[in-house]
Formats: sequence, structure tokens, C-alpha cells
Amino acid sequence: MSLRDRSFLLSILASVAFCFACAKAPAEKGANGPAGATARPTIVFMTDFGVANDAVALCKAVIVGIAPNARVMDITHQVTPFQIEEAARFLAGVTPYYPSGTVFLVVVDPGVGTSRKAIIVKSKKGQYFVLPDNGIITPVIERDGFDSAREITNTAWMLQPQVSSTFHGRDIFSPSAAHLAEGWDYTQAGPPLAQLVQLTPKLSKTSENGIDGDVIALDDPYGSLITDIPAEEFKKLGYELGDKIIVQLDKKPFSVPYVKTFMDVPVGDPLLYVDSRGRMAIALNQRNFSVVNKITPPGTIFIPRKGVAIKK
Repeated sequence: MSLRDRSFLLSILASVAFCFACAKAPAEKGANGPAGATARPTIVFMTDFGVANDAVALCKAVIVGIAPNARVMDITHQVTPFQIEEAARFLAGVTPYYPSGTVFLVVVDPGVGTSRKAIIVKSKKGQYFVLPDNGIITPVIERDGFDSAREITNTAWMLQPQVSSTFHGRDIFSPSAAHLAEGWDYTQAGPPLAQLVQLTPKLSKTSENGIDGDVIALDDPYGSLITDIPAEEFKKLGYELGDKIIVQLDKKPFSVPYVKTFMDVPVGDPLLYVDSRGRMAIALNQRNFSVVNKITPPGTIFIPRKGVAIKK
């Protein structure tokens, strides 16, 4: 090969190497760039609107009109109407599974149209919450920490030309969540809030005799009873897996084995177990405990300490 041909070949190889390096550069830069910079914004939506009307669809239409690239995901739209505590529990259960920057849109708002505030809250985890200031955010902030909050008063963040007195989900909360997803600076939504409305939920109480708690919800559609008794407190009572326990539900005794999962008992039999959120629950294997025993929340539950007889 002549010197001229060799020089030409080396020139081609150098050009190919240069183009390859240029092609790789953006990917490497992106990998080392800000976390989530290329991710679609996510809005996670929860209401007590139900699914028998157009309310949820209207809110989503508002979001799409403002933030067409946002990904809208649902927690549920079947929160028991007006039940702030239930909504707070669902929200606290879901948020750990979403990353920083997620926008949570929650409309369970029995005080709509009153002096209660519409707010945006940022947690120390870097998540945003667009919701009424009625305590729904309390369990999340207690766990993840409070960074800051703003009252939504800037009309540019709302649906124009006017705001309904009864549908702030459509007119204030949905557009505000969409603007957040579009990258708007939430500090421009309105004045800062140093303090938020707090829930004071009931907590189970442990004594020398056992634990007094409440039946706080049903695991629908299965009808299992969810209690407010943490598994950590129950374990202090001294029971081992396989033990049979006489618990009181609304002061009525029920004999249930303490087991790990449903199929540890025959079909149709009751069981006491730790649910997926670390609370004590009671179920019937492949049956509906609530329907069969005619027990619905709210209700009471007492679990005696091992070896302590229940007083009749």
C-alpha cells in the first residue's frame, strides 16, 4: 500500500472515530445530568367523586389541556365520600412508591367553597401535593417532613374565566397540578403557609391487659377488617404464629388463629394476620368477613395479652 493510500485510510478511520465519539456524548452527558430530567412529569390523582359521573373526566380534561405530556395515574376515585382520614391513609400508603418531583392531586373536600384554603405542599422528599388544607397531608408530612407550602390565590393558576364555588377540583386543584407538571414555580401560586391543618387520628392503646383499637376500614372487595393496631404493638402481646386468640369486635368475641396468610386456614375460616401495610387485620379465607358477620367500620377491637382472659 502506498504512503498516499495509507494516509487516506488513516484519515477515514479518524473521521469514523470522531463521529462515534460525538454520537456517544449526549447519552453520557444525560446519564450524569440532573436525575429525572428526561422523565415525563407524573400527576397522581385521588378523589371521592366516584365513577358514576363526569367529574373525574372533567378534571383530567383540564390537566391534558394545560400539560399534554403529563402522565396521569390514579390512586382511587372511590374514597368514602367526605372521609378525610381515609384519604389521608390511602395517600400515605402510596407516596413511598413514587419518586421526588411527583405531583399528587387530591380532592376530598367537604369544605369546598368555604374559608378552607386550597394549597400546594412540598415535602422534604421533594414531592408536591395539591389539595385542600383539611389535614389529608398530615400522615405524609409526619413521616417525610415538611419543606414548605403555598396557598393557591394567583388566578393564573386557576381555570378561567371564573371559579365555581362547588367544583374546585376542576377549577383550582387540577389546573394547579397541571401547571406544576409543566414546570411552573409553585412559589408563585400564592403566599407562604407556615402551618397546616392537622388531623388527630385515633391510635390504638396498649395496656397490661391487651390492645384496644378500632376497625378503620374494609379491604374491599374482600371484606377483610383493617384495624389501627400496628404489628409491632401486637407482637408485644406474646403470641406466636398458629396461636388461637379470642378477640372482641364491637365487644362480641371471635376465635381466630394468628397466621401469615389466607391459605393457612381452610376456605371459609377466619384468620388474624398482618396486612401488607403492617397493621393487624381479620378476614375469612375466600369469603367476606364483613358481610358474613355484619360488621362494618367504624367499630372497636380488643386483643388480649397472651394468657389474659377476656372479661365478660
